[in-house]
Amino acid sequence: MYPDPTPPSALTHALPTSERQRWQQLLLALLCMLAISSPQYVWTLFTKPLAARLGAGLPELQVTFSLLIVVQTFLSPAQGWLIERLGPRRLLSAGGVLTGLSWVLAAHADSLATLYLSYGVLGGLGTGTIYVGVIGLMTRWFPDRRGFAAGIAAAGYGMGAIATTFPITASLSSRGLDATLLWFGLGIGAIAVLAAQGIRAPVGRVAPASARQPTRAFSPREMLRTPVFWLMFLMMTLMSTSGLMVISQMATFTRDFGLAGSTVLGLAALPLALTLDRVTNGLTRPFFGWLSDRLGRERTMALAFGFEGLAMTLWLLSRNDPTQFVLLSGVVFFGWGEIFSLFPATLTDTFGEAHGTVNYGFLYMAQGVGSILGGPLAALLHQRTGSWLPVFAVVIACDLSTAVLALAALRPLRARLLAASAWPEDTPALRHARTA
Repeated sequence: MYPDPTPPSALTHALPTSERQRWQQLLLALLCMLAISSPQYVWTLFTKPLAARLGAGLPELQVTFSLLIVVQTFLSPAQGWLIERLGPRRLLSAGGVLTGLSWVLAAHADSLATLYLSYGVLGGLGTGTIYVGVIGLMTRWFPDRRGFAAGIAAAGYGMGAIATTFPITASLSSRGLDATLLWFGLGIGAIAVLAAQGIRAPVGRVAPASARQPTRAFSPREMLRTPVFWLMFLMMTLMSTSGLMVISQMATFTRDFGLAGSTVLGLAALPLALTLDRVTNGLTRPFFGWLSDRLGRERTMALAFGFEGLAMTLWLLSRNDPTQFVLLSGVVFFGWGEIFSLFPATLTDTFGEAHGTVNYGFLYMAQGVGSILGGPLAALLHQRTGSWLPVFAVVIACDLSTAVLALAALRPLRARLLAASAWPEDTPALRHARTA
């Protein structure tokens, strides 16, 4: 059984020090994630003024965004390795400095190359270091609530830009591009660095005695030799690609469906949908993470990914109704963002905590693969067929296929691996995996 899920706000000095400490760690981790979310999610606000200043077209500018995501994801194993050896405080602080510095230097960028190196490469290094470090640490601090803790931290990254979108928009209008990048860069960097000063790796038991932990820990090399890891990598790639196929083309197919000029409750349909999507994309991460702590990882995956496929189908069928389209867009993103809590929790359940940060760095590369495939694949399908229906068909097929793989393939494979690795202890998530 799990301990009483008392919310952090209700904790008192009567609780054990380790219990208070790990909730404090989660709060600091959340602050770090909130700080580093803006480089990805508000990039679109900078493209127009950057294009005017640099005399560059949108395709050339978008290379910056691609570099940010590719560096953030594909270097994450190396960043996780450094965190495990040098400690989280130093590396997360460095990540905060690099994130803030990327905006400060971008404020003075006078060429595309400078912009690529500053906002793209440095920004990717900074945000990637904090992201993979925070998720890896939270799965260790909360072995009894692993999905929930990873979800809370990931929600900070998914929703953090809500707090900066409107202030940055106003600042661009009143102060201009250079001052906005400079001062907001200093601000987000400072918040991340200050929060990082209190973050520590757990030492000894950090959960109640009822939260049993496995004794087998896989090194990255051992993990990469298992079919379980590569199945999880495939599943996360499928879900990441399908979600990014929609995210990257949402403005375009909304316009093609004739909804670009539509309003809902007096607000433009597309911005309203994007705002709702950001909220639900954040809320889904702790919710499905929490559910997986109780229901089991694979069952929750099947439920969430199947829900996503159904939501996509209904969304497509509602494409002529602005109100339904906006509301269902939020439902769609509620069924997608949970991959950032379910997969790291499942990975650590399976391969142990000792190398959890590096191991998750390898799995997180699936998000990078999805970012490379998602946008181009959707655009290519639309260009070849002249319709968005094949794009939605591929997305729905990816969602439903991954839901089936969770129960039909991942669950029995994990059960056999856990049994072969002699994991004698018991947690709800591991018990569900072993009783396939």
